[in-house]
This record gives sequence, structure tokens and C-alpha cells, in this order.
Amino acid sequence: MIGVRHAEEVRECRSTELSAIVDPGPKAPEIAAKEKVPLCRSLAELIAKDKPDGIVLATPNHLHVEQGLECIAAGVPCLVEKPVGHTLEAGLRLVEAAEKAKHKLLVGHHRRHSPILHKAVEVVESGVLGRVVGVIGSAVFYKPDKGYFDPPNEWRRQKGGGPILLNMTHEIGNLRAMVGEIVAVQAFASNATRGFEVEDTVAINLRFENGALGTFLLSDTAASPKSWEQTSQENKAYTSYPDEDCYTIIGTDGSLGVPTMRLKYYKAKDGRSWWKPFEEQTIALERADPLANQIAHFAAVIRGEAKPLVSGRDGLQNLRVTDAIVEAAKSGKVVNVPL
Repeated sequence: MIGVRHAEEVRECRSTELSAIVDPGPKAPEIAAKEKVPLCRSLAELIAKDKPDGIVLATPNHLHVEQGLECIAAGVPCLVEKPVGHTLEAGLRLVEAAEKAKHKLLVGHHRRHSPILHKAVEVVESGVLGRVVGVIGSAVFYKPDKGYFDPPNEWRRQKGGGPILLNMTHEIGNLRAMVGEIVAVQAFASNATRGFEVEDTVAINLRFENGALGTFLLSDTAASPKSWEQTSQENKAYTSYPDEDCYTIIGTDGSLGVPTMRLKYYKAKDGRSWWKPFEEQTIALERADPLANQIAHFAAVIRGEAKPLVSGRDGLQNLRVTDAIVEAAKSGKVVNVPL
């Protein structure tokens, strides 16, 4: 699904042209015909036939590293869908190979290209919130009972599936951008609702390098709109609820709801008190499709006009935090996250 979306964005972007599709699957000829581009059955075939300026790897997780190494060997810049590797060790192998070759490697944490996220970071860095004390976050939604978990997608019920690995990695990227590096986590996980091998609900505690703390509730079996997809209005496939937030960033002087961008703050710092009313405003922003922004950014990186917004190291750190949450849920212990 994400490969088709990338192809659409490459076609629509003014600075890129879709030159080919690589896919051995049965639906590939139909997609290539629709896009009016050649179809190759392997990366090797593509590179040997007509080496492109860049490659988007929108493939299953376990293929990311080996295919990324193929791109490095061929000297072709690549945008690798998240996660950067199916394991930390594999991801590190890819990142170190890219760094050694001075290769242009981007990781597809597309929300980092969202104008909403950029604006939230801008507000935090402005100092209007004071010192950041904590963040309350949620990604609670209801994945459909039929289709999503049924064959051939039954792997989502088993180890390697579940919302921590499939969804939480997006949230980690957002939280790191808005609040700072995450240095420790705790987690409780439950499969009580769906009864699958993997979790369906997770409660997570976070400690940030700057001393801020966070709480996060993750669930794929919850009838709630408090998720990025259902609040950001960026993906039109989801019903949107513009009055809802999925993050609240809290500081000593004020708080910011994201993505509504509702700001409440004390105007006079010497008058801070729960007895005092807040100044209130809604920060204006312009919305744009982050997947489209990501492709335009990839083109700029290829041309040497920009550095990767989400580097291999960034993608690796998101994976490291996600792995720590999995370990914390298993062990019941606080798990420290190396930086």
C-alpha cells in the first residue's frame, strides 16, 4: 500500500519523475501499466538496465537492509521505509555501511515532514511553554476485525506484529522531535481484548534526557479518535476530528495541544498559579501532505541541496526506543535507552 502511495507522490511532485517500478508480485504489472512505467522484477535488473537517480524502498521490513546495501553498492541514493532494519543489529549494519560510503540514506518517518510537527517544534523552541515538564500522548484507534488480521495478514497477530512495532515507531519520532531524546522507558502490555499472541494495548512511561517525563497510551482496539491519523487531517482516508488532540506538551509556563495547536499560557511568569486564568490562542498553520513533502525533500537531497531530515541514525534511534518498550513490557523493568 505504501509503495503505491510513494509512486503517486513521485508522479505528482514537480521535481521528480517516476521511471520504473520494482516488484515481483502478481499485482505489479497492473500498477506499472497504470503508471505507464517499466516493470522490473528485482533491484539488480533495474540497476543494470537503467540506473535511476534515487530509489524508494517500500518493501517488507526484513528486506530493508539487504536492499539498502544493494543501493549503496550501486551508488544510488535511497529512501528506506521505516523501520530502517528489522532488528537493531541489521539496521546498524545498514547505517554504518551508508556512513562509510558517504551514501545518501533517508528513513521514511514521514511525519517529520509534517507542517504540524514543524510548528509544534517551533512553539516549544520559542520558550512560550517555559521549561518542558512532560507530555501526554495517545495513539488509540480501532483496526477493523475483518481483513486487517485475516490471511494473508495473519502475521499481524503474531510476534513481529502488534501496535508497538507497527505503530509506536511513528510516535517515537514525533516525541523525540517535540520534547527531546528518550533515555528510559517503562511499559505494561495487554492482549486481553483481542486475545492475539501480540499485544493490543500498551501503557508507556517515558523519561527524556532534559528531565521531562511522558505518558503514552497505545491501542489498536480502542474506539477513540485520539490518534495522529484521526486528528491531523493529513490522510483523507481517515475520518478527522479537528477538535481532538493526540499530544499535549506541558511546560512551566503553558501547554500546547497538538495538532489543534491550542495554546494556554501564563502571560506574567510571576503570576503563575492554578488560581490564575490562562491566556489562550490557537496557533495558525498550513497543512500539507507529509508524504509529498518527503518526496520533494528526497529530491533535494539527491541534488545536494539538503541533508536528510531523518537520517539513518535518526531511524536507528527510533528503532532503539521501540525495542526498549518491547523489552520493558516483557520484563516489567525500567529499560534505559542508549543515545
